[in-house]
Amino acid sequence: MALKGLRSVLIDLSGTLHIDNEITPGAVDALKRLRETNVIIKFVTNTTKESKRFLYERLCKLGFDLKHDEILTSLLAARQVLQSESLRPMLLVDSAALEDFEGLTNFEGEPDSVVVGLAPEHFNYDKLNQAFRLLLEGAKLIAIHEGRYYKRADGLALGPGPFVKALEYAAGGPATVVGKPSAEFFHIGLSGVHPASAVMIGDDVNDDINGAQNIGMHGYLVQTGKYRPGDEDKISPKPFKTVPNFAAAVEDIIKQMNS
Repeated sequence: MALKGLRSVLIDLSGTLHIDNEITPGAVDALKRLRETNVIIKFVTNTTKESKRFLYERLCKLGFDLKHDEILTSLLAARQVLQSESLRPMLLVDSAALEDFEGLTNFEGEPDSVVVGLAPEHFNYDKLNQAFRLLLEGAKLIAIHEGRYYKRADGLALGPGPFVKALEYAAGGPATVVGKPSAEFFHIGLSGVHPASAVMIGDDVNDDINGAQNIGMHGYLVQTGKYRPGDEDKISPKPFKTVPNFAAAVEDIIKQMNS
């Protein structure tokens, strides 16, 4: 199936363009080539380790050509939920991400919501027990995302998903998930573009590819980051394409557009 009518490309960040401060092969040049096609580019990320500002500055230092407003993070989606519902959050997020919640932590009384991101320093018994007790009293559980694991420089590491599931199990209620694979999150990234005219490039077969394909997008699964052999067989339908890396995805997209 050719992508002659392609209008938008959504791109994951960690594990797709970079792993910590290491760029995936050919990614910087590939992004430049993709921009020459004039498709709308949006970077959609579940990264919760750092604020949007920190993330933008990191990517610029790595040599990527992008604009601040091209980045859509699940942190900001969580902030919108808190603001729209006037919630008082207990934040289980990394200290580098706190600035994206500025102004929402100064309140009187007990928190009425628990927000869980990737925060290893908070994933201890005392802190999780505090969150559990709030949930028992009726607090709302908000998962910035439910990623099972992610790729660090030293290997795979647990994501926030296992801790979200532990709190759901203990408190007996489901979390509200705001990041990928939420359909609403993808639609925000598409900004009105029809899903059939868009592709998603990412390393997470469930959150990136299955989530995107569930709303009608085409998914390119890259074999970098958290990818594990056989991931492409774990979803139905399978990814539109499984490719070695982001640069290979861009090469195939351009080929498809011109075929």
